[in-house]
Amino acid sequence: MNAVFVDPMVDDDRRRKFLFEGQLLVYSPRPSSLAFIEWARELIREAFWPHDPLTAQHHLTVEKYIELLTLLKPKFINHPTSKQLLQNLLVDMGCNPDKTFFDVPRMRTSTSDNFLTSGIAYAFHPHRDTWYAAPMCQINWWLPIYPIQPDNAMAFHSLYWDAPVANESREFNYYEYVQTARKDAAKYIKQDTRKQPHPIGQVELNPQIRVITKEGGMLLFSAAHLHSSVPNTSGYTRFSIDFRTVHIDDVAAKIGAPNVDAACTGTALRDFYRVSDLAKLPEELVVPHENVQDICPTIQQERGGGAVSL
Repeated sequence: MNAVFVDPMVDDDRRRKFLFEGQLLVYSPRPSSLAFIEWARELIREAFWPHDPLTAQHHLTVEKYIELLTLLKPKFINHPTSKQLLQNLLVDMGCNPDKTFFDVPRMRTSTSDNFLTSGIAYAFHPHRDTWYAAPMCQINWWLPIYPIQPDNAMAFHSLYWDAPVANESREFNYYEYVQTARKDAAKYIKQDTRKQPHPIGQVELNPQIRVITKEGGMLLFSAAHLHSSVPNTSGYTRFSIDFRTVHIDDVAAKIGAPNVDAACTGTALRDFYRVSDLAKLPEELVVPHENVQDICPTIQQERGGGAVSL
């Protein structure tokens, strides 16, 4: 059973164990997270001026909106201030800076009433990040930049934490995706035809969990959670930050959440930087994660979740 823990008083080792068992962890805003979202707001205000970013979609064409996001999002992702603020946040959250690795923080947008749901503002179908070659030990961090509400949040589909979903991940190669589909995101306006792993057949969306955190609050969850974008009917664009972390000991030992249905090839582990000095993970630790089926050739885990050695 998935539970939501608010401000759990645990160290990072215990926190990762909770997450690998399928729990959702929520942390209240703190100075380091508020500094991070204020930096994001500064860039957003600059990009959308003179419009209110939350309602700018009602005053701009889709083409103009895409043009603004095409400048804004890479600026946030690649700016050294974003990395520094992220490093500060992870240290503040008790992560070991010499053993914790992170990927670049990304700014996400979810526009209201189907204004833009493809390409650079993709509205995610039900998926696990592990279908996209995320390692089983990956932890996802998510922070709303402005206030959110139930009709513009994310949904977690709790029936499937330890139950497989038929999906297209077997046809997904991470390296091909990075070289083609990811960099071409802004080209997709009306329809997103990039090859991504979708569920095959019907997914039962209920029961579902929607976590509503304050702006600058943090939601942590395993990359193995089945989740999706809630159709935004709020009238306001949702802005959020997400990034991912792995712990080098988990990578080396191949410890993480149970793999119930991922069958992709490639790995995102080469995208990660060490918190202390921005070094990359040693190649000898990355290579064994190239094919998730080599790590977990049989997908038979005990019901009830639990951290497992893959």
